[in-house]
Order: sequence, then C-alpha cells, then structure tokens
Amino acid sequence: MGYVLLAGAIAAEVGATTAMKYSDGFSRLWPSLVTVAGYLVAFALLAQTLRTVQIGTAYAIWAGTGTAVIAVIGTLFLGEGLTVAKAAGIVLVIAGVVLLNLGGAH
Repeated sequence: MGYVLLAGAIAAEVGATTAMKYSDGFSRLWPSLVTVAGYLVAFALLAQTLRTVQIGTAYAIWAGTGTAVIAVIGTLFLGEGLTVAKAAGIVLVIAGVVLLNLGGAH
C-alpha cells in the first residue's frame, strides 16, 4: 500500500508543478490554487507513505521520479528543448533512484 500512496504523491506533485508553470508567478488564480492543493495532497500522501516505506527510499523515488517526469513533460508539452546533457541528466536521476532502492533493500 505504501507504494500506491507514493505513486499518488508523485502524481500530485507532478500535477502541482505543471500547474505552477501556468500560474504565471502565482498571478493567475486557478493554476495557483491547483498548485497549492497539489502540493498539500503530495505531502500528505508522502507522509502516509513513510509509515511503511523507508524515508530514504520514499524520498528518492518521489523526488527523482517527479524530477524526471517534469523534465519529460517540459520537453514533450511545454516546448522546452532536449539537449544531450538534459537527456543524460534524466537518465542519471533514474539511475540514482534505482541505485538507492537497491542499496536500501536490506
């Protein structure tokens, strides 16, 4: 169940971060409200996740996956360029999450 909650936390964080792009520096009401609500949900779900998943593992998955997904969303939907360095960074974030999970399995 912890990983299901973590997936929800990641989805809420990704939604909130995407909405923040459209909030125009928190000057637009609805995207700003979605941002705040999304982060509240994300942190609430992350807190519940920590009941059953180690903090290092949970945070690595939450932060790493969220970062990689936002970078991909920026590239695919928000007109951000994809350089070799950016692609390598996404791969390294994912590799880091995998390595932390392998190290935390004991």
